[in-house]
Amino acid sequence: MNTPEPFITNDAIVFGLLMTILMIIFQTSNSSKSVFVKFYKYVPALLLCYFIPSIFNSMGIIDGEQSNLYFVASRYLLPASLALLTLSVDLKEIKKLGFKAIIMFLAGTVGIIIGGPLAILVASIVAPDVVGREQGQMQFGVVWLPLPAAGLVEEQIKLLCMRCLNQATTFTQPR
Repeated sequence: MNTPEPFITNDAIVFGLLMTILMIIFQTSNSSKSVFVKFYKYVPALLLCYFIPSIFNSMGIIDGEQSNLYFVASRYLLPASLALLTLSVDLKEIKKLGFKAIIMFLAGTVGIIIGGPLAILVASIVAPDVVGREQGQMQFGVVWLPLPAAGLVEEQIKLLCMRCLNQATTFTQPR
């Protein structure tokens, strides 16, 4: 199926259009005019930030698949935004939250750092095709290496998952 050419194909113009839309949304959402106050009472500004560009995409004004804006945003704008967000953190105020809050924050951070790769490892053992590896391989760094013991580890984790599922279903079954 041939998709028609979008009305705007230049990435710089598409970026400018999207930034203009976001600027208008945020300016009007912070306005004290009664029309905007009433409107944003029922329609969240964040919804419009996603909804209006998607309408432009659906109407053929812009095309998200042909544009390289996602690549630029994910590689350059997102890291820069996260760095600026981190720079704006008030460490004195965080310190005032107390020891327990800081420990909870650090525990959550460690959980995310360890949990992500652990989830990928379990998914690669339970469903190797989802992660893009073949049966009987384990990943070291960025290379999938064939291991004779990989099949044994996979079977043990599959059995453990099946036991957990069986336990969960026995608790939820009506008596």
